Amino acid sequence: MKEHHIQHKQSLNVPFEYSVHFSRDVFSANSTAVTEAISEVEPDKEHRILFVIESELLKHSPNLINDINSYCQTHTQLIKQSSQPLLLDGGEQLKSFSVVENICKVIDDNKLCRHSFIGIIGGGAFLDAVGFAASIVHRGIRQLRFPTTVLAQCDSGVGVKNGINMFGKKNFVGCFAPPFAVINDFNFLDTLNPRDWRSGISEAIKVSIIKDSVFFDWLCNHGSLLAKRDQESMEYLVEKSATIHSDHITGNGDPFEFGSARPLDFGHWAAHKLEMMTQNKLRHGEAVAIGILIDSFYAMKKDFISKTDFDRIERLFVELGFTLWEDDLHSRDSNGILKVITGLIEFQEHLGGELHITLPDGIGAKFEVNEMDHQLVADAIDYLYENHG
Repeated sequence: MKEHHIQHKQSLNVPFEYSVHFSRDVFSANSTAVTEAISEVEPDKEHRILFVIESELLKHSPNLINDINSYCQTHTQLIKQSSQPLLLDGGEQLKSFSVVENICKVIDDNKLCRHSFIGIIGGGAFLDAVGFAASIVHRGIRQLRFPTTVLAQCDSGVGVKNGINMFGKKNFVGCFAPPFAVINDFNFLDTLNPRDWRSGISEAIKVSIIKDSVFFDWLCNHGSLLAKRDQESMEYLVEKSATIHSDHITGNGDPFEFGSARPLDFGHWAAHKLEMMTQNKLRHGEAVAIGILIDSFYAMKKDFISKTDFDRIERLFVELGFTLWEDDLHSRDSNGILKVITGLIEFQEHLGGELHITLPDGIGAKFEVNEMDHQLVADAIDYLYENHG
């Protein structure tokens, strides 16, 4: 019998647009950041919104809920809260299915629809978990992100990823779902403790090393000011880093990472493994700082960057006050292999079976390698121990 085979090839083109705002005191009565973001669609319609807030913020911003309530009452023609804000503890422990299920239940209780908004106010892990819940209910509710840490404002909060941890692996379950808008309120940065102020800077350093040598020079020249919590310097860093990150995501032709290259994950293969090994004792940015130095040392030994380049990278992290050693870096498995190196295998699985590691090609440029010399990685770890342990 002759085979009957017909193929209809389909093509979908779904454009995504979202705005990134930089402001202060966005819930003051006269601020337009939130109303401008929401009114980008159906400006004459009242939009229902549920705010989900990282509870830790209320210790430093005790008037936040009152400010949100007052703001919504001032703009009733555009915004209607579905209920009082939902408060949840933040951090990596939030990134679990049980928490996501609870958030989905609250969304259902509030009878939100695909045209409603979830206003997510918190750090990177908080945005990841709540954003994942918002992205799977009704196959996607509009996310209005309010990143509250340096790291979230300059990197993860302006991206298109949502996810939770599973099986001891960071972001093992997740999806791509662009936000409706991102509103960076610099007021939140003023309340950060020294670790959270500092740790997010590593993502700005990361993107400058592989994409913008002028920005890297600026960071080196302003390291002491950033260490002293200079507001003007930090605001410039956040805006510049967020712009580079979002421009790459929207302009590189692969926003949902169908390919294997992950330039913005420079320094992250070791960082993700180290976070899991330490049960998230390390902040993400702190682990990234160590990961960047491991890969930069590797690049120096392979003559991809000069010793002068490496020294500048290392000196910048030191000037900012980063701790560049963690005892778990020396931890080995039953076969005597450094556990952090198994992160390369997990990263390879995450990429789809072929290893792609981004390394600097001088300062301000990058390229991909498909294998890593494990002995050189071990040498990099020994270097960190000898100089920062």
